[in-house]
Amino acid sequence: MFAKKSNGAIAAGLVTAVFLWGATNAGTKYVLQTWPPITVGLIRFFCAGVIMLAILKWTRVLGPLQPVSRELRRRLWVRGGLSLAMYILAFNLSLQLTNASHTALYLGAAPVWALLWEERPARNWRSAKRYGSALLAASGVIVLFLPTLKTGGVRFLGEFSGLSASFLWANYGHQSRVLAASLSGAEVAAHTMWRAGVWLMPLAVIEIIHFGMPWNPTAALIQLYCVVGGGVVAYALWNNGLKHWSTSQVFLFNNLVPITTMTWAWFCLGEPFTHTFWIAMILIVAGVVLGRTSWENVFGADWSPE
Repeated sequence: MFAKKSNGAIAAGLVTAVFLWGATNAGTKYVLQTWPPITVGLIRFFCAGVIMLAILKWTRVLGPLQPVSRELRRRLWVRGGLSLAMYILAFNLSLQLTNASHTALYLGAAPVWALLWEERPARNWRSAKRYGSALLAASGVIVLFLPTLKTGGVRFLGEFSGLSASFLWANYGHQSRVLAASLSGAEVAAHTMWRAGVWLMPLAVIEIIHFGMPWNPTAALIQLYCVVGGGVVAYALWNNGLKHWSTSQVFLFNNLVPITTMTWAWFCLGEPFTHTFWIAMILIVAGVVLGRTSWENVFGADWSPE
């Protein structure tokens, strides 16, 4: 009974994280109507990283804070911080130029690209499952992306940036796994977040000089939520899930982010529901589920199509 309650609490935490991330995506899109994208990304990651480091140092909520060697610091700057900075550039540009739900859906395909990164094609069921999942996800991306090829312009740039963010997020996930050999997941996130903010600082200064950054109390409050709710709290819940469940189980909840993003964007920003979104979501989610699910665990250890 206790195990069931524990699993229920973990699932509830993951659903809450997904809910918070959906609100963060919609909130960031609102903020981007007033503030420039590079600066918004800098504020979010630098502040969230500093807060997480403080929590790691003075509490045990996210685990202990370990000392970092010079070599590891170098890798955190290049592998982690730079990768995350490149991702947020593409992600925020996409949010600014296209529907928030479309941007989130491109990001939902990232786990499939990560699976392909890990293994070359082979003549076995495991490889067939991975590349079948990639085909489904790619079909969903094509459905989402194809209409913009006809219209072009700003919308095309937004969709292309969203697709780029998907690949860059998969790259950051790969780099994080490498760094996780020396640090906990929470430490990797904290260290790479504030470093990503530092990487963005020179570009943000140029951006503010060129475009300006007018004070907007509403945007400031929403940005504060994105830092604390979508950054620190959501990640803490996600990290807790990864401590107790397998990565494949936890990542299945990632499929809900486009739905929560679309719902928040419709309710708060008046973004319309598009039929291409639903078709693409079905294909991408099917691809992620196929690629991430351990069918041996579902049907039994002796199950195999070979």
